Amino acid sequence: MASSPTIIFSVLFLFIFSLSSAQPSFRPKALLLPVTKDKSTNQYTTVINQRTPLVAASVVFDLGGRNLWVDCDKDYVSSTYRSPRCNSAVCSRAGSTSCGECYSPPRPGCSNNTCGSIPDNTVTGTATSGEFATDVVSIQSTNGFNPGRFVQIPDLIFGCGATFLLNGLAPGTVGMAGMGRHNIGLPSQFASAFSFNRKFAVCLNSGRGVAFFGNGPYVFLPGIQITRLQTTPLLINPVSTASAYSQGDRSLQSISSASLTSKSTINQFRSTERFSRSTPLPESEELNSALWIRTP
Repeated sequence: MASSPTIIFSVLFLFIFSLSSAQPSFRPKALLLPVTKDKSTNQYTTVINQRTPLVAASVVFDLGGRNLWVDCDKDYVSSTYRSPRCNSAVCSRAGSTSCGECYSPPRPGCSNNTCGSIPDNTVTGTATSGEFATDVVSIQSTNGFNPGRFVQIPDLIFGCGATFLLNGLAPGTVGMAGMGRHNIGLPSQFASAFSFNRKFAVCLNSGRGVAFFGNGPYVFLPGIQITRLQTTPLLINPVSTASAYSQGDRSLQSISSASLTSKSTINQFRSTERFSRSTPLPESEELNSALWIRTP
């Protein structure tokens, strides 16, 4: 028969274990991505940690892009890559009505009975057929002041593109990160995965910047909180500017509804767009341009 101390220890251990098991998993209120300007192309790039094992994929930051797409033709290896079946919930969310077949050996980007995508290089205006897929993505959280732990989305939807689509993009990039107003745009998928508001902010300068997703505050060094700035309302462009689109499609990009008084320019997104600021930003080498964007 077990002694009383042993019984007490066992009960205490089970109690502590049950408490630790009952603790809710970490749910971030905001996420961040680093943004860097490539001086040879004037394109802004970011890094998406994707696949299993994780690979740091450098992609062009595309403000008006529909979704994330990457080159799956070359060196895409992942044990968590999944091809959604035609007419599945993933295909419906992606807005895909086509069903693709591949007549080569199965690999990422070449699957049967999979919903089709149209990866779009918005720099050169080139698009091609591809397929939608899901895979793991890891992204850093933030409390608005400091970077936090990395969190994972196990099934982020993206498009598989071909290697030739990389022509015209910043050297070393393997695709484009679409931030447009679509169900599978990265801001929408991040918000859906962690149940925060569907909004994001971008700080761009001549070197390094950052993109915030979710709830503020958004604080830049030295203590500049951009959520306190006045913002410019944005309208949805009624005409699609995608390289391939159907009649009547609206653009996924936003255009300023105010007079274009600012010299701040976002280069190499879907087109050259100028966004005005109602309040001048503080003089700072760390903060040359900022956007505050909230999608409906």
